[in-house]
Amino acid sequence: MTDLPVALITGASRGLGAALAEALAPTHHIIAVARTVGALEELDDRIKAAGGQATLAPMDITKPEAMQQLCRSVHERWGGIAMWLHTAIHAAPLAPTSHINEKDWSKSLQINAEATQRLIAYVAPLLGTTGQAIFFDDPAALEKFHGTYGASKVAQITLARAWAAETVKTGPKVSILTPAPMPTALRARFHPGEDRTRLHDPKSEAARLIAQL
Repeated sequence: MTDLPVALITGASRGLGAALAEALAPTHHIIAVARTVGALEELDDRIKAAGGQATLAPMDITKPEAMQQLCRSVHERWGGIAMWLHTAIHAAPLAPTSHINEKDWSKSLQINAEATQRLIAYVAPLLGTTGQAIFFDDPAALEKFHGTYGASKVAQITLARAWAAETVKTGPKVSILTPAPMPTALRARFHPGEDRTRLHDPKSEAARLIAQL
């Protein structure tokens, strides 16, 4: 058990998710969910070195049984959570809309939209009426050649906007924040040749976004 409020972060191994985990660790017990075990362990080391606490959950968010088990375990151990930050995302290769690869299309919808829909259903009871759910928009989703990523990302954010409108009076509080461009692996797939020194540091951006909450 922990006396700290619990923050669940899906997609916590790298990029913004990892930065948010480290930023929240001084005040929250972090449940870090991602598929990459090594990156999660490195995150855990950094959190512990700074005096924080984390529980690692190396899981695939597209597996309903795994997510159900995770949420049951969270309920049994902590009773609920204070925050859920959903940063897990799949970045399909850029392509003209008329040449979208069906495998990339299906995988993007599975991770970015379908898994989000299920997670909302599973996590909502853990948040209760007083918790917060935070999603992260990306204006790049509307750019040319981003059809696969964009359609699935817009579907994700549409789910979040609907949930936010539905829970205004009842809770939980649902927020949609817009990070500035950062030198993440996702962005590198879309802009491999850009000057990454001009992008925003994920740790600074995580602090800015958390301040908005």
